[in-house]
Amino acid sequence: MAKRLVVLVSGNGSNLQALIDNQGADYQIVAVISNKLDAYGLTRSTQANIPSLVLTLKSFKDIGKTRLDYDLELAKLISIYQPDLVVLAGWMLIVSPQFIDALGGKLINLHPALPDQFAGAHAIEEAFKAYQRGEITFTGCMVHYVIPEVDAGPVIAQARVPILADDTLEKLKERMHQTEHQLIVHATKLALRDSD
Repeated sequence: MAKRLVVLVSGNGSNLQALIDNQGADYQIVAVISNKLDAYGLTRSTQANIPSLVLTLKSFKDIGKTRLDYDLELAKLISIYQPDLVVLAGWMLIVSPQFIDALGGKLINLHPALPDQFAGAHAIEEAFKAYQRGEITFTGCMVHYVIPEVDAGPVIAQARVPILADDTLEKLKERMHQTEHQLIVHATKLALRDSD
């Protein structure tokens, strides 16, 4: 029986699309949740007839609630769908330890850098600058289990991406995204096998 996935997105959702396109015997996406009303990922999930929800942090702050209130409400919302795994696919909010605990640690994250390199939101740009300074000749991406430390959990799968002499930042981003789309599907299936 296919495992149940909930996917969290903040933007374009191209990695979500890769997961949608590869649904089958291994997994089915039972819900997509975004923290942004205008995230194109919601259009992708709606077109695939997947329940699509929005829970914005701003809506909590506007009524005087805290970031922790938001995380706990988000965890409750996710739990309704009884996921076997929650995939952060371009989710641009750092999650709290309480959120991780509430979901039993069944969280994985895609990050566009290799382990111990370029944590945080601008990893591809930082890698490109490091290449221009002659410090690296390749970068990569990884999918890891989520822990309280940002982009530092145990790695499920990773892939190297070369940086070429004629690369622009846009060319590198495009090659990174192509690699991410394959890696997120592969790593999700591995993580689901680990959860058996």
